Order: sequence, then structure tokens, then C-alpha cells
Amino acid sequence: MATIRGTNGRPVSGPLQGLTIVEMAALGPVPLAGQLLADLGANVVIIDRQSRTVNQAEINRRNKRSVALNLKNGEGLVAAKAIIAKADVLLEGFRPGVMEKLGIGPEPCLELNPSLIYGRMTGWGQDGPLAKVAGHDINYLALTGVLHAIGERGSPPPPPLNIAADYGGGAMFLVMGVLSAWIERSLSGVGQVVDVAMIEGVPAMMGLLYTLLSQQSWTEERADNMLDGGAPYYRCYETSDGKYLSVGAIEPQFFAELVKLSGLPESDCLIQNNKAHWPDMHARYEAHFRSRSRAEWVAIFEDSDACVAPVLTFAEARVHPHNVARNVFSNPDTCLQATPAPRFERTPLPPPRPAVAAGSDTVEVLAELGYSDSQLALLKASGALS
Repeated sequence: MATIRGTNGRPVSGPLQGLTIVEMAALGPVPLAGQLLADLGANVVIIDRQSRTVNQAEINRRNKRSVALNLKNGEGLVAAKAIIAKADVLLEGFRPGVMEKLGIGPEPCLELNPSLIYGRMTGWGQDGPLAKVAGHDINYLALTGVLHAIGERGSPPPPPLNIAADYGGGAMFLVMGVLSAWIERSLSGVGQVVDVAMIEGVPAMMGLLYTLLSQQSWTEERADNMLDGGAPYYRCYETSDGKYLSVGAIEPQFFAELVKLSGLPESDCLIQNNKAHWPDMHARYEAHFRSRSRAEWVAIFEDSDACVAPVLTFAEARVHPHNVARNVFSNPDTCLQATPAPRFERTPLPPPRPAVAAGSDTVEVLAELGYSDSQLALLKASGALS
């Protein structure tokens, strides 16, 4: 496929320049994985089901191109296979069996393109008793044991947005998986299927907690441990103006700094990790931090090692001086979004291109594969282009 170029006509930079990815249009972790790879310079082409107008708020569609094909139409399927045949990676997030029914499961695609990395993203995995059962982030997280560990004692566990399973155990492991297979392909010359399941990705991130459990340093009770809100030095506190502070003073020297600057009793340093004192410390600290506004506390802890930071809204985070200095957020076309990350010294990432409309690049992509104007006209007339 042709090299993607920026508005200045130069090839888009980034360490993944030259990697071509086909992304089957879906929801959740696959679009994020495709966006992250596109941000790093990969040439990502979405195969959409239907053309539609652009929505700039769909951040996960930035830095990509799109073709709209009717995969139930024979010629549309042929066109999809032509795109896959030239790709390095395919990303799909359907239930097991859906891609096979469409005629573009792993077997025909790898026969067509033996070097293809076929990335599959599901919640439950491609097999097992629940493989074909519907579910969402909260369900996958629930079965890992992690959801049970989140929240207040005696209350139902709250959904931690869809960060933990969809994006942490899903999208990030899909990115890691296909890039690992791509590296291996440079040695073997052969592609492979990468089976990513959120129910496996989430536990893979829990090494520290499993260590603490095995050492009996972590209990199954919510809000009873160091990192789950049980410790008075690692939680959030309400301030007098109804806002919140995050406190994470784990190490003794940082806790001592917290105690000193906030005006708490120095004797608390002697009982920091004595769980018998935690209920009393919680009550005292709640009252203490509620005595001043968030801004007043921020000023008190400014430039200190007390490990205190204000809990910001999305709007506040966008304009925080540190985030501004690091250019953490960008706002092209008035749509708040994160600047591509991480940063690379020799292959810097360009500013993100706007979200792409479904089907906006159909003619261009197929022309790059050798389709003539007359062939494109016949595809359109047959209903293959949607």
C-alpha cells in the first residue's frame, strides 16, 4: 500500500512506519489498539460495514483510513481479501466464529498471506465454556477476581470505567501480542494467530497482588489493604469545598512529609502500618483534610514529596500546568484527546490526524491494490462497496 503522508507531503514518521494493519470495524479494545498503533506510524486501514459521515469525537478513528465493503457480497469479500493479502497484521474483535462465517477466518487468510499476524480480541477467549457467551468489561473483570477487590467495604464493587479489562487486559495485550508476533516473524518469516482474551490479560497484570496474597500481606476484604483504600495514607479525601485530594504516601519518608506539612500528629509515623489504628486514622484524616479547600492543600503540598495531588476533572486536567508543559493533551477540531504516546527520540510522532469517516478512502485504497476505474465502477454497481 502507498505510504501515508502528512499535509507537508512528507511520509508520516513514527517507529511503526511501514507496518500495514487491517482493522475490522468493532467497538471497545480493537479500535483503541488500532489507534495506538496508528499513532506510532502504522498504516491502519479500517474495513467498515457502511459508509457514513465523519464524527470528530471518535478519537479511536484518528490517524487511520477507511474502506466500506459489503462482506456478504462476493466481490466485496474479494476486495477485503485483496486488502488482507497485502497487510502485515489483521485486528478483529468479534465473537468466536464470526470471521469464519464471513469467509475471512485465520485459515483462509493465512493461506492467502502466510506472513499475516492475525490478532483476535475477545473477552473470554476463542474457546472454553464461555467463549460464545455475550459479555462486557465488567463481566470479564468480575471473573478474574479483580473486581471483587475494588471499592468500599460492605458495598458493591464499582465499575472502574472500562479501563481494566477492555483497555488494560484487552487493547494493551492485543498491541503487545501482535508486535511480539511481528518481531518473531522477522526471524521465522511466518505469521500466526494471536488469541487475546481479557480474562487472561487482567490476571497477567496482577503479579504484585498475587505476591502479596501468597505472602498473606493482602486480604480478600475490600478496603482492608494498602492499595485499595484501606490504608489511611493511600486513598482520597474530601476537602472543604467538596473537591478531593489523592494521597499516596506509602514510603515512611513520604508519610513523614505528609504528616509534617499537613499538621497531623508526628506520633502517627510510629503507627503508619499498624492496621489496628487505621479506622481511627481514617476518621481523623477525613476531618482534617475537610478543614481546608483543595486549593489550600495544593499550596501546602506544592513541590513536596508528600505524594499528594488534586483529583482533577477532565476539564481541569487539560489545563493543569504540568500537563500543559508536557503537552499531554491536544485539542484539534475542538475535541479533547491525548497526544500520541510514548515519545521517541529519533522517530518522533506527528500530531494526530482527525478521525476518518467510514468509507472515505475506499477508492484510494483499492486503487493502490490495482483496481481500475472501471473495476471500481462495477464494484459500486454490484453493491460490493457500501
